Amino acid sequence: MSLIKSISGIRGTIGGKPGDGFSPLDVVKFTSAFGTWIQAKNPGKKCTIVIGRDARISGPMVEKLVLATLQGLGINITNIGLSTTPTVEMAVTNEKAEAGIILTASHNPKQWNALKLLNGKGEFISGKDGEEVLALAESEDFSYAEVDDLGAVTTKDYFAYHIQEVLNHPLVDVEKIKAANFKIAVDAVNSSGGIIVPQLLEALGVKDVLKLYCEPNGHFPHNPEPLPENLTEIASLIQKEGANLGIVVDPDVDRLALVNEDGSMFGEEYTLVAVADYVLKNRKGNTVSNLSSTRALRDVTEAAGGQYFPSAVGEVNVVEKMKEVNAVIGGEGNGGVIFPDLHYGRDSLIGIGLFLTHLASCGMTAKELRASYPNYFISKNKIELTPEIDVDQVLVEMEKKYTSENVNTVDGVKIDFANEWVHLRKSNTEPIIRIYSESESEEKADALAQQIISDIKAIIGVTA
Repeated sequence: MSLIKSISGIRGTIGGKPGDGFSPLDVVKFTSAFGTWIQAKNPGKKCTIVIGRDARISGPMVEKLVLATLQGLGINITNIGLSTTPTVEMAVTNEKAEAGIILTASHNPKQWNALKLLNGKGEFISGKDGEEVLALAESEDFSYAEVDDLGAVTTKDYFAYHIQEVLNHPLVDVEKIKAANFKIAVDAVNSSGGIIVPQLLEALGVKDVLKLYCEPNGHFPHNPEPLPENLTEIASLIQKEGANLGIVVDPDVDRLALVNEDGSMFGEEYTLVAVADYVLKNRKGNTVSNLSSTRALRDVTEAAGGQYFPSAVGEVNVVEKMKEVNAVIGGEGNGGVIFPDLHYGRDSLIGIGLFLTHLASCGMTAKELRASYPNYFISKNKIELTPEIDVDQVLVEMEKKYTSENVNTVDGVKIDFANEWVHLRKSNTEPIIRIYSESESEEKADALAQQIISDIKAIIGVTA
């Protein structure tokens, strides 16, 4: 059993003893901590927290525990039930709530669930805020409400609101999408995307939708992370049925992967690139992605007359940098599109609306559109070190070794070469250095990673 307490929330596997797995006692404890923290931030106010969940098997159980705990603290709840992460984020601001909690373990397998914590802006809480919540949980310094002061629960459905906000955006052209007469396959891994994505496509004028795993029963038919090795069935369906595109979302619908008309992968890294390209064609501005995302976004941004800025890894860091540089769009290379016109959170639905408008406007197939962008390949590796090795010092030595190159130390060490880059980050939980490299071919990306691994071994005195 696993229980991971982090500044962004708590996640773990269902079952086991308290403190070892994501047990009912742990759910109550950390919900109590967050609710108490929100009350302390809003003294004298009857707080409201928005709750939503994905379709995991454990979702209804965790939902009941969270609702009852918040009621016990004297907090009102707007429960939007089966939902998505971006929908909850938008509901928080629309309800003028003090906070939100999303019950989802994102792309983790069905055994997992989590509490993802949002502030009153509908954004993930900061690292500092998360530390305060964790400290409260450890102290268990909670005080529950008396019977006349218990919280009330209001139930609402927010899917229609979210879809309408996508339709309302001037860069989403429903008539163009409708005229394109797309046939689109959808794999929603039997979670809440199975409801909202087909609803969105219908609202966008897509009449021919092929549903694959769109029953929101929480029984994930394959690994729910939308990586190429997990998308073989939708690729086959696209080829068999002659679809124009495949749309894949993870269980909480904040990551968007696309599949071309021949079953090949558009590439998670290129979801953001394509959407940003379309936005930048209509609005000059800056973009942001994290340091481990493809260089193609920088290329597209600069070609459009904008400026690209990198951020540390993590959605909170991307959002912070986007606000700082007033970016018109940003996100992460895992298929996470952040379009601040709607809200500062990864949102597959606005990503779908913008991408389909782009595809309908450009006169190309999905595969041709993908081929129009700079072609890079990312290699993901790691090197395991013994606990006594000072990982931070290894990174310092790597920075020194490549001081003649463009080096960024905002998050680990990223070394930008003329036509490729490598990003080194240490794990927060184990003596591991993660090594992401990108180049013009898989072979070159792999070779760069191996070169860096050899450098690290030389630094620590390992000869093989």
